[in-house]
Amino acid sequence: MLEALNDEFYMRLALDMARKTSGQTDLNPMVGCVVVKDGRIVGIGTHLKRGEGHAEVHALKMAGPEAEGATVYVTLEPCSHTGKTPPCCDRIIEAKAARVVVAAVDGNPLVAGSGIARLREHGIAVEVGLLEEEARQMNEKFNKWICTKLPFVTLKTASTLDGRIASSTGHSKWITGPEAREQVHVLRHQHAGIMVGIATVLADDPLLTTRGDVPALNPVRIVVDSKLRLPLEARVVGDRSARTLVLTTEGADSNRCELLTAAGVEVIPCGAGEAVDLTAAMKALAELEIGSILLEGGGKLNGAMLEAGLVDKIHMFIAAKIIGGENAPSSFSFAGIERMDDAIGLRDVTSEMIGPDICIIGYPDNAGKVRRCSQA
Repeated sequence: MLEALNDEFYMRLALDMARKTSGQTDLNPMVGCVVVKDGRIVGIGTHLKRGEGHAEVHALKMAGPEAEGATVYVTLEPCSHTGKTPPCCDRIIEAKAARVVVAAVDGNPLVAGSGIARLREHGIAVEVGLLEEEARQMNEKFNKWICTKLPFVTLKTASTLDGRIASSTGHSKWITGPEAREQVHVLRHQHAGIMVGIATVLADDPLLTTRGDVPALNPVRIVVDSKLRLPLEARVVGDRSARTLVLTTEGADSNRCELLTAAGVEVIPCGAGEAVDLTAAMKALAELEIGSILLEGGGKLNGAMLEAGLVDKIHMFIAAKIIGGENAPSSFSFAGIERMDDAIGLRDVTSEMIGPDICIIGYPDNAGKVRRCSQA
């Protein structure tokens, strides 16, 4: 069935374009823009890279003189401040657009409705809220970052039907099929950092890069290593295709710290205790402008992050396999709860088949709540 040509049609086009840039806008949101004049699309654009032109700028440049009197569909409120680029709302005003349809208000305190107000002050009709929830969902990483200045953490784990991430001997290749593993590389591309525990590095010596049929972005590699046991021979040390950070404690061995630093690893102390303070670690990573993290830890790190309320989203891949074994590791290892009423639940749960495996996606109900953006 053909879609009706209406506001929703054009906003969906803008959303679809924006989604394709997931992972490449750094700390900036994904934004799509469509300019329509007299029933024709005269300009389209997306934000492609932090520091470069925003979606509205690209779309209006394509539209040229035809932007006058046109309707501009944009997935996020046009910015009203000068950052790395000039204000987008001024560009819309200069183009003499007649109407602007906005999906979601920008949660950035520097915008937060001021862009919409500025457009209205100049006689431009502005409508807000079309496909708002889809627009917010698309930019969940940005919304967490801009509202809390903490990274959005997505936990990815793959287990058997009985919840095991490896056999009792430690063998784990491969629990899931190739389709699920390809999906994981897409997730890596879409996050600024990838975090594992030192046990994972010692057991598997992973490269922690994004691989696939075509080149993709490599996230910053982050290793949680309280005692600085990371071998200098590890691939995450020797490989130069991505930065490697090690989160450790203030009491970690200074000689090991010097050796790792000399090898090109960035060592970051997080807390004075025997174990890395994970909350302090998230703040330290945020200061390095790492706005999103894919957590691919073992059961201990996954459990600690989940227990601390630091996990925002979970992608759990489940293979139709049973391996048993009392000592086989599980996806989450922590003290646990005594009553089912206290279990950590997932909200907004979805599931899909990926090859022969199932992927369950949801949001832990103990995660730090992200405040909603101000409404215009």
